[in-house]
Amino acid sequence: MTRPRVLFDPQAAAPYAISRSGLELFTKCPRCFYFDKRLGQSRPSSLPFTLNMAVDVLLKREFDDCRTRKEPHPLMTQAGIDAVPFAHPDLDTWRDNWTGIRFHHAPSGFVVYGAVDDVWQHRCGDLILVDYKATAKTAAVTELNEEWHQTYKRQIEIYQWLFRRNGFTVSPTAYWVYANGDAAAACFDQTLRFRMTVIPYEGSDDWVESHIMAARECLTKHAPPPAADDCAFCRFAASRSALLMQFLHAGEHRVADAVEREHLIDHSL
Repeated sequence: MTRPRVLFDPQAAAPYAISRSGLELFTKCPRCFYFDKRLGQSRPSSLPFTLNMAVDVLLKREFDDCRTRKEPHPLMTQAGIDAVPFAHPDLDTWRDNWTGIRFHHAPSGFVVYGAVDDVWQHRCGDLILVDYKATAKTAAVTELNEEWHQTYKRQIEIYQWLFRRNGFTVSPTAYWVYANGDAAAACFDQTLRFRMTVIPYEGSDDWVESHIMAARECLTKHAPPPAADDCAFCRFAASRSALLMQFLHAGEHRVADAVEREHLIDHSL
């Protein structure tokens, strides 16, 4: 399912909707963010993680059953979490990728939104933001301390920020429900088993508002910012542009013309 692209217009009076993943793109590479939101040139899409999506659906089904019965899930009990899955009429909307939970951040003119996996509620009333993750590793997953896990942490902190801005009291402690596929079985037998862990994380959303303002400032510029040093997409675009320029200088106009007909010349040329 696709929807029409809406590009950022610095002169527009209407709020501009920007997703949690859009803000993450700005974190990773402001140039790619600018090309995506201002010029309409997105990074190539990756293949969907369909097995992970299946785990997501099944976990939601399990937790929703506990939500209906107003009981904690066994994973919550095993982890010593004094809470139950939070029942709210907007839960399906909060989970939807196209809507999510939203907040109009007036200083930036952005409507920030993000789709959560789950929300639990402490006995004291505070809400707990929860994200499901799935992987397949030999070692047990008990903490998220790799550099690329920073993305997961920012993700859940933006969710905390969104719920707080919507008037909810949110616990600083969030959780990942982690499903680790076990490949040690003697045979497949049409069954893939998972080792489940619940991993706590103390989040802080102090950075979110300034980050939103920085993203807004980026998009109001007349030209894209420099490429991030570690952005593979920008490196590829730059190397492709350099190669095309070599052909042009060498008199290989037929090559450049063919590439232009296929609409593959980078916007920066």
